[in-house]
Amino acid sequence: MPIAIALILLALGSVLFHFLSPWYFTPIASNWDTIDGTIAITFWVTGIVFVAVSGFMAWAVIRYRYRKHARAAYEPENKKLEWRLLIVTAVGVAAMLAPGLLVWAKFVTVPEDAAVVEVVAQQWHWSYRLPGQDGKLGTIDSRFVSTENPFGMNANDERGRDDVLVASPELHLPLGKPVKLLLRSKDVLHNFAIAEIRVKMDLVPGMVTYAWFTPTRTGSFDLLCQELCGIGHFAMRGRIVVDEPAAYQAWLQRQATYAQASARPAGDVAAGKALYAACAACHGANGEGNVAVNAPKLSGQGGWYLERQLRHFKQGARGTNEKDAFGKMMAPMAATLADDKAMADVVAYIASLPDTPAAGTLKGNADNGRQRFQTCAACHGANAQGNAATNAPRLKGMSDWYLATQLKNFRTGVRGHDPQDIYGGQMALFAGMLGDDAAIADVLAYINSR
Repeated sequence: MPIAIALILLALGSVLFHFLSPWYFTPIASNWDTIDGTIAITFWVTGIVFVAVSGFMAWAVIRYRYRKHARAAYEPENKKLEWRLLIVTAVGVAAMLAPGLLVWAKFVTVPEDAAVVEVVAQQWHWSYRLPGQDGKLGTIDSRFVSTENPFGMNANDERGRDDVLVASPELHLPLGKPVKLLLRSKDVLHNFAIAEIRVKMDLVPGMVTYAWFTPTRTGSFDLLCQELCGIGHFAMRGRIVVDEPAAYQAWLQRQATYAQASARPAGDVAAGKALYAACAACHGANGEGNVAVNAPKLSGQGGWYLERQLRHFKQGARGTNEKDAFGKMMAPMAATLADDKAMADVVAYIASLPDTPAAGTLKGNADNGRQRFQTCAACHGANAQGNAATNAPRLKGMSDWYLATQLKNFRTGVRGHDPQDIYGGQMALFAGMLGDDAAIADVLAYINSR
């Protein structure tokens, strides 16, 4: 009897939890309400079967419970029962599969007027490519992929000259217009998934998959990789922003084309030297840094990273948090660089400075830090040399006291909280793995030993 009661309570509790639970699908933001309907049908079919089976088991436990002089009847076959079960099962399976097949037929049939966007995935980053004025994407090839050409653009294809390249994990889309996503991976298996849009599709190395949808409401929606793609899988996040058409066009106009990116002149060292004079007061004449004024070492750091941080300071993605006192000091200094050309010039001059490794100032256990650094090495490199492909700056030979401060800032939310600082948001997740200051010191001690 207790087992029968438990079975009944389990079935009843499951049904009540389903209907009364506050946790359910996020509000939909696309045309794929049919996917929700299909899942609802599956819930009803499996729910009815679950209740029926649980109820039958409870009835059987009571009906056929042990009786001292009872004898079981031997019945090896019951064709009538088998046919009934076969028909009921077939109807249930068909009820679940048929709607899914109909939805899938729509899912693979892209509207003719759908805009095309290419989504590129790599460990652990999203980027995008949109056609330019000609409405066509240029050809790409994995042989052409490099730090300077992360999309693998074919320089000989004139159709790609006006392609819009979005290196940020944030993609904007216009409201109410269908869009076809061409999905490709540069390394391993990834998965493109947006809960509110109800889109989920694998990105398979060596082939191009696709999905489509029509955004039905404005807003910002998290893009997640839902395929285990390596040690940094949990931090592979992006964002899809659905705008009104006018706002979308304004965003699109701000993005660089392949031709513009290719024609961008290299920084001028001579011009950068004059601009760097203001920086030298804190960071040192040779970019060696100065702990007394909380200015980190700059020489030897990747130029792409320095430019990104200067841009973040200018845009307010860094240096606006009330607890980031030193970041707030840097923000007005970055504002003195009028444009991208000025930033490129300063970075070019910094690249010309002698790269003398900063002396270690922290005491930690390098042996303990070795194990913790394995997670960091996936992005920053085995020797902490940095990797532009994973948007991870150089750590080796840089100011360890500054790195310690930034890890604490990431861990406490002082840095990486701004929506514009997507890579900072990723780093905040990793920094959370370092539970205390001793763990940070151990990791930095290991980096100093490389």
